[in-house]
Amino acid sequence: MTLQLSDQFRFGVLTKHNRKTTGPWQPGPNDMRDMVELIDNAGYDSLWVGDHLAFTVPVLDPLIQLAQAATYSSRLELGVSVYLLPLRHTGPAAKQIATLDHLSDGRLILGVGVGGEFKDDFHVAGVDPSERGARLNEGIQVLRKLWSGDTVSHDGKYFAFPELKMSPPARQPNGPPIWCGGRSPAALRRAGELCDGWLSYVVTPEMYADALTKINDAAGDGPDRPFGTGHLLFAWVDDSYEAALDKATESLSLRYAMDFREAAKKYCALGRAEDVAEKLQAYHDAGLRHAIMDFVGPMAEHDAQVTRFADEVFPLMKSFR
Repeated sequence: MTLQLSDQFRFGVLTKHNRKTTGPWQPGPNDMRDMVELIDNAGYDSLWVGDHLAFTVPVLDPLIQLAQAATYSSRLELGVSVYLLPLRHTGPAAKQIATLDHLSDGRLILGVGVGGEFKDDFHVAGVDPSERGARLNEGIQVLRKLWSGDTVSHDGKYFAFPELKMSPPARQPNGPPIWCGGRSPAALRRAGELCDGWLSYVVTPEMYADALTKINDAAGDGPDRPFGTGHLLFAWVDDSYEAALDKATESLSLRYAMDFREAAKKYCALGRAEDVAEKLQAYHDAGLRHAIMDFVGPMAEHDAQVTRFADEVFPLMKSFR
């Protein structure tokens, strides 16, 4: 089997994690509308949200955010990077995701993952972290059963139900495409065996190409099939590499509660537009077809960065768009 990649190079934006203020963050009812309109008008292809239950910075629920976003654009694809399915009971999650697929008129991409090393997420959900991989594998199978609209049953280790039908089925045939996140051997095997695409995070272009080879091997025999390839890319366009690196280091060190400077040098796309485009070209050569831009500078400059990236980097990538 060969995983067929898209001919297009698409670009999305990850929503802001929080708005830095002197007091507690109080998200406003118009924040999402303003962001969707900004991203849509700038010519991006998609909007993405992250997912945590208890994180180092404020994060809103992803499905509720995207339900609101769907009302403000009829064009943008909407994605979760990534939904921590092992932290939820898959039955109610299947209903919520299918509903979102309808509200967005079939524009949803569901990224799923086991979750990072953030113990509070698992504490608040009451889930044993050692079970997360097995829960995700079974959960993906349950989602697809329930989205089908057929009468189905399931008897698994973590989820079981007698014959029943969940209605309406998802808007997209077979449900929203499921893109698996993760870098471990188990995650890459899961992507090849169970999923419609792969979403990476903190990997280099060389690591990306190597992972796609492993995913293709895991897919095994069978007919060729379309496969989505995404990557959450930390980025910042500035007048110099050093200026961008300083801003990214401060932002990411706060987000992950660690010194992120050396990691930023390795994993971020930083500097002048030409520097950022060169890094994007390397990822495209490795097989990336959907770049999700996570702009990691000062929050007050985020909206201006969305526009600057579109104005300065998109023209350098026009042969791929």
